Amino acid sequence: MRIHILGICGTFMGGIALLARALGHEVSGSDANDYPPMSTQLAGQGITLLEGHDPAHLDPAPDLVIIGNALSRGNHAVEYILNNDLKFISGPQWLNENVLQGRHVLAVSGTHGKTTTTSTLAWILEVGGLNPGFLIGGIAENFGCSARLGGADYFVVEADEYDTAFFDKRSKFIHYRPSTLIINNIEFDHADIFPDLAAIRREFHHLVRIVPDHGLIIARQGDMEISKVLELGCWTPVEYFGEGDPLRDDYSEFEIKIDDTPGGVIRWDLIGRHNADNALAATAAANHVGIDSGVVCEALADFKSVKRRLEQLAVINGVTVYDDFAHHPTAIRATLAALRQHVGKQRIIAIMEPRSNTMRKGVHQDTLAGSFTDADHVLLYQPGDLTWDLSRCTKSLGQRRQVFTDIDTIIIKAVGMAQPGDHIVIMSNGDFGGIHHRLQEALQVAC
Repeated sequence: MRIHILGICGTFMGGIALLARALGHEVSGSDANDYPPMSTQLAGQGITLLEGHDPAHLDPAPDLVIIGNALSRGNHAVEYILNNDLKFISGPQWLNENVLQGRHVLAVSGTHGKTTTTSTLAWILEVGGLNPGFLIGGIAENFGCSARLGGADYFVVEADEYDTAFFDKRSKFIHYRPSTLIINNIEFDHADIFPDLAAIRREFHHLVRIVPDHGLIIARQGDMEISKVLELGCWTPVEYFGEGDPLRDDYSEFEIKIDDTPGGVIRWDLIGRHNADNALAATAAANHVGIDSGVVCEALADFKSVKRRLEQLAVINGVTVYDDFAHHPTAIRATLAALRQHVGKQRIIAIMEPRSNTMRKGVHQDTLAGSFTDADHVLLYQPGDLTWDLSRCTKSLGQRRQVFTDIDTIIIKAVGMAQPGDHIVIMSNGDFGGIHHRLQEALQVAC
C-alpha cells in the first residue's frame, strides 16, 4: 500500500511513518516545517519528505492518507482530499487498527513526563526480554528511533490527551485501549482545544472507562486532579507511586520501595526528582507484565535520556549547552531545579521561547516568573506576534531577566556573559530559529 502522511514531521506522526514503513508500506509525507531530530530520522529511513501541503503531493492519489491533528479545514491538501474522495484516516485510529490489535498495550499519559516515562518503560521491557514495540514522542537514545513494531505481545505508547484530528475531536489516547495505564499528573494545558481543567479531566475519565478490570492503572500519589478523575468512576485496580528515597541530592541515585519493602537502588545518568518519579511509574508498569525490580535497576543503569530532555549538546571552553523541551512552567521549574541540584553553585543561564499554543495564549503568564527560581540569568524571546508582555509578567525576576525581540541579540548576549563553568539551557518545544547550533558556533568563535 502507498501511504502519504500529512504533518509527518510531528513526533507522533513521524513515529506512525516508521511503523507503516516497517509493515512494508511505501511511505511518503509532507509538512510545513521540518527540523531535526524527526526530519533526520525519517530521511535516514528512506521516507520521502515533501515541503508544504501542496495538493500536487497527492497526485497520483495514494492508497491512504493519514492526516495529523495539526491540519484542519481550509488547508489546501485537506480540501483536495475531501473534494476528490481520497481515503483518509487519523494517526491514532490507524495505529489502533494496524498495530495495537491483540497486544498488551502499556500507555503513558499525563501532562508532564510522558516521553521520558515511555522511553524508560520501553527500555526496561527490552532489557527484560519482552521485545516491545513502541511509539514515543521523541527519539529514544537507547533505541535510536521514536517507534518500532517489536514483537507481537507488548506495545508501549505515549498517550497524549491532545485531539485526534480535525474530524475526530476525541483525545488521541482514547484509541489505544490500554491494559496498563500510567497517569503521571494532570494540569491545565492545550488551551487551544480545552476551555478549562474540567474538560481535561473529562477526557482522562473517558480513558479510565476503557481500561479492563483485569488491567492496572498506575497513578501519582497525591495528585488531586487524578483523584478527581478516578472519583468519577473507576473499574480497574489502581496502584500509586510516590517519591523515591534519594541517595544523592540530584536523584542520580535513589532507592525503590514496593509497599515499604526495599526493591533496589537506581543509579543512572538522569537527574531530578521528576525523573525519579517517572522511573517509579515505569517500574510499576513493568512489574505488571512480570519484570521485577532487579531487572529495572539493571536496565536504568544503562538508560539514556530522550533527545531534547535536558540533552547536553556541547561543552565549549567550559560552557555547557543543553537543549530542553520544557514549555510549561511546571516543566521549566522541574528541569532547572534538577540542574541546580546537579551543578551546585555554578551559574545557570536559561533561554526560553514561549512557543506552545497554551503559552502563546498567555495562560501561564502569571506563573512563568516563578518557574525560573533556580536560574541565575533568564533570557526571554518575545516574538512579534505574541499578544502579551513578557517583560511585565516576569518583572519580579528583576535584573536576572532580559527580554529580546530577535534571536541574534539573544545569542550575542549569551556569548558575552558566558564564563567557564556556566550552564546554558535552551528551552523551547520548537527549533527556536536554529538557536541551538547558532549559539554553539558563536561560542566556538568567541573562545
